[in-house]
Amino acid sequence: MTGLGPREFARDVWGRAAFLARGAGDFSDLFSADAVDELVSRRGLRTPFIRVAKDGATLPESSYTSSAGVGAGIGDQVDDTALWRAFADGATLVLQALQRTWAPVADFGAGLGSELGHPVQVNAYVTPPQSRGFDDHFDVHDVFVVQIAGTKRWVVHRPVHIDPLRDQPWTAFRSAVAEAADGEAHTDAVLEPGDVLYLPRGWLHAARAQGEISIHLTLGVHTWTRHALAEQLVRAALDALRDDPDMRASLPLGVDGPDDEIGIVRKRLLAAVADADAAPGFQLARRRQARPAPLGPLAQLRAVDRLGPASRVRLREALEARLDGVRLFTRVGWLDFPPADLPSVERLLDGAAHLAGDLGVDLVGRLLHAGVVVPAGR
Repeated sequence: MTGLGPREFARDVWGRAAFLARGAGDFSDLFSADAVDELVSRRGLRTPFIRVAKDGATLPESSYTSSAGVGAGIGDQVDDTALWRAFADGATLVLQALQRTWAPVADFGAGLGSELGHPVQVNAYVTPPQSRGFDDHFDVHDVFVVQIAGTKRWVVHRPVHIDPLRDQPWTAFRSAVAEAADGEAHTDAVLEPGDVLYLPRGWLHAARAQGEISIHLTLGVHTWTRHALAEQLVRAALDALRDDPDMRASLPLGVDGPDDEIGIVRKRLLAAVADADAAPGFQLARRRQARPAPLGPLAQLRAVDRLGPASRVRLREALEARLDGVRLFTRVGWLDFPPADLPSVERLLDGAAHLAGDLGVDLVGRLLHAGVVVPAGR
């Protein structure tokens, strides 16, 4: 997607600097103008799957949503007429979380997330000619900008706050952002279809459509950080200290402040952190940050009803499956297995198709019911 190999990108670009790849690929199969029209006019799209912005401000939802008549009276659905009027007046349409609403983008985003090891959200930005949606700002996640249609000028500046955490939005640095945006740009380029721009979190940017409608995808990579790992480590240590009677004890009566107790608590906490295992909590948090591959209930029921030794199944994609002892952890829950089944479970983790007869028909039936395996094509 960037024209660089994975190792080269990881070594020279990832988290370090903005990077523009010209003619990185043909992305017309991912998204298009027809896809935009389909989503906003025929799919019953609702907030928060759409936002509308103009000249740096987000418009109120009530200005482009309404009920949709008989059988669809909920008032947060897109009003395509109101949306058209806002768009014709220069507003940018932001189709959010396309990994949940548009299949080609969902598959692409899931693959990218698995490759990077960080969850990915995909938004589409649809901007009328000579218009902009947002002022200079930075994101708290890395982004890959994929130009789909039209052209858009991007002006990128270096960070004023390097590697912001998720609770450190650009609005907390508004004056510094405005000052930096008046300085010399790191990148000033017009993106054309097939171009890809990578921006690490914290890099300032603003964009304006040129002489025609611009459509681009923003693949937001919600990066895991050392700070997030530290949070899991401290949480595991605090959980362990719950079992220490001295730590559960009340502070002495008449204590004006905690000064006399800080040393005791610090010593116990440091010891607990040294012994804590952050991995289980971190893995659980990772699994919760993304979704497994879609599961069709009707196809799954057919697979259960027709299950036999010749049935072919595979592990459901994007499950983040991990076998720890006799327990299989996944994004859809965990399962314990008798030792005799463990070799078959380990075989399934390779992601390839397997015959139910080779794995054990009863085991496969259990995994189909749990939504862990799915029918495999021939």
